[in-house]
Amino acid sequence: MKVHDVQLVEALGERYLSYALSTIMQRSLPDVRDGLKPVHRRLLYAMRELKLDPKSGYKKCARVVGDVMGKFHPHGEVAIYDAMVRLAQGFAVRLPLVDGQGNFGNIDGDNAAAMRYTEARLTAAAEALMEGLDQNAVDFKTTYDGENEEPVVMPATFPNLLVNGASGIAVGMATSIPPHNLSEVCEALIALIRNPDMEVKHLIKFIQGPDFPTGGVLVESREAILKAYETGRGSFRLRAKWEVEKLEFGQYQIVVTEIPYLVQKSKLIEKIADLLANKKLPLLGDMHDESTDQVRLIFTPKSRSVDPFVLMESLFLHSDLDVRIPLNLNVVDHRGIPGVMNLKKVLEAFYQHRLEVLERITCFRLDKINHRLTLLDGYLIAYLNIDEVIRLIREEDYPSPLMQERWGLTEIQAEAILNMRLRSLRKLEEIEIKKEHETLSEEKAGLLALLKTPNLQQEKIIESLKTIQAQFNKKTTLGRRMTLLADPPQERIIPIEAVIEREPVTVVCSEKGWIRALRGHNVEKNDVQYKDGDRGSFILKAETTDKLLVFTNLGRFYTLPIDKLSRGRGHGEPIRLAIDMAQEEEVIDILIHLPQQQDVKILVASSDGRGFITSRKDLLAQTRTGKQILNVEKAKALLCREVTGDHIAIIGENRKLLIYKANEIPKMTRGKGVILQRYKDGGLSDIKFFTLEQGLSWKIGDKTRLETNLLPWLGKRGQGGKLPPPGFPRSNHF
Repeated sequence: MKVHDVQLVEALGERYLSYALSTIMQRSLPDVRDGLKPVHRRLLYAMRELKLDPKSGYKKCARVVGDVMGKFHPHGEVAIYDAMVRLAQGFAVRLPLVDGQGNFGNIDGDNAAAMRYTEARLTAAAEALMEGLDQNAVDFKTTYDGENEEPVVMPATFPNLLVNGASGIAVGMATSIPPHNLSEVCEALIALIRNPDMEVKHLIKFIQGPDFPTGGVLVESREAILKAYETGRGSFRLRAKWEVEKLEFGQYQIVVTEIPYLVQKSKLIEKIADLLANKKLPLLGDMHDESTDQVRLIFTPKSRSVDPFVLMESLFLHSDLDVRIPLNLNVVDHRGIPGVMNLKKVLEAFYQHRLEVLERITCFRLDKINHRLTLLDGYLIAYLNIDEVIRLIREEDYPSPLMQERWGLTEIQAEAILNMRLRSLRKLEEIEIKKEHETLSEEKAGLLALLKTPNLQQEKIIESLKTIQAQFNKKTTLGRRMTLLADPPQERIIPIEAVIEREPVTVVCSEKGWIRALRGHNVEKNDVQYKDGDRGSFILKAETTDKLLVFTNLGRFYTLPIDKLSRGRGHGEPIRLAIDMAQEEEVIDILIHLPQQQDVKILVASSDGRGFITSRKDLLAQTRTGKQILNVEKAKALLCREVTGDHIAIIGENRKLLIYKANEIPKMTRGKGVILQRYKDGGLSDIKFFTLEQGLSWKIGDKTRLETNLLPWLGKRGQGGKLPPPGFPRSNHF
């Protein structure tokens, strides 16, 4: 036994690559020619071998799974049965390839019955995929144990890859192909065969988009659909189909009759019920399921004044009544190489496959015809010399060589003559042989012309496509377009009340950052309880439809919807769990933001006396990480104030007061700001906006002091200021 030293990296790389290729080729990605993965191909072939054609009876699925596992696919029986079940589910595949009898699951998400209880046979579509297997249409390979053979690919008379779609996750790559309408795909392919220079933008005039077995409404722009098909990657927006049913006394209800593809109805109902219980759908009064074999979900509005379109938009926003179906045309080509193709390349690959299949079937038929003609030629020679043939057979021990030598027959012809029955020697049989010879000769000439003429090959393939198209035309149940096409939904402004129930709350935030929302506005400051060692910092009256703007000492603003705050009786939760604050970051102010306050001006200032004015709408952050507004270096963000007057009063830690016009402060969206007041020692203490005509006021204890003679402190932005009037608080705060 020899031992070879191998680097661990090389050994791991080689083995993992083998595993990855095996996963890609043998499990996850479909073949572009027949649209099947190996397990599906083996399932259909095994059922064909069991003679389970559409006209025969059903057989137990356990029998089929056993044959597949024992002869072709040495993997778990559960995986094989699951693949078989999917091929039989009319809500999962556009054109079922397996005709199931028994419980094969449903759109609610219920599993199929065990394989010992269910039965199955092939469908007409599956027969069309395997048409020509017994005519040398494709190559065969030995099975894993070397005892049997299986087809490398199916002949496939229609583009199954697009019609039924596929999905799978391999190693380092995945595929996701939604189903399409067979008639539309055939029309596009016929057009491409007749005009090979046709581009994808012309093909989508025929293939307008996916066609899902569960219906729904495709609300995607033509530009997005074109881009997805041109690149082989993209997504399609699919919505439930709904209608309004009028009731008595001006009432109405919304009925959903089709839900998006692969959405489980039971989980959809459960999700909407949770939203309803958590008051996330304040416009929805009630929901119930009246589905039988057809989907029928009933949504009742809270009042008849609710706009049904607004109600549905809120449902689309929060539930799987509106989904995105991905497109990733990642397939294995005829060389066994995986890659992403666009729509045109997929159709071209199928067409090339059909040309090869047509050539192989034609050659197979030619061989059969040539063999038969050879026999017929021998029979005709025998009829011309029937008496001598009978004499040789009666008198000679080995008549075959003598017949070959005398009339120039081949060994096959001589043996055929010797095997003729006596009843075939009648004159009528000779006439029929001549007719058959003439018919086969004509057919042979036609087949030879077909092999030599590309135009005839095109028309032959087009003819087969039209045949399958007629079998599943748009007037049939399976062939009709199930998914409606609609324009993308217009951007509607959904009232916040449509998704959040408006309730008065009091927001409480402690000094250590524990935040909560208490019901109502009648919360007394002294009644609020805090953790030991903690105390109150902010108490704000708001509503659940409002948002909080949290300003920190690093100059960042965070946006926190009030309806997301803890509503329990406890001490709330740390604000750091709701927003991604840095460890050294501290909350210095919290503002209530209302939708109508988008243009309200806010001053932000740092401890070194720098700042600027911005709008509330520019403070809103879209993510948990917040939005950097005030850039601070050695200093820290100190305060933010709403601009409520024409002048600003600013006082520093050095007890110098400066007053100037508010319009001297520039408007910015973010930055370091400008110098608001200059200091030799210390920094900014407090700021207040006021109207000069009304005077400047400040609080001393429980009293308010008003100063109207402010001329000594009036100046320009960036000056140092003067000592404040007598009686100004020693805390240097207004």
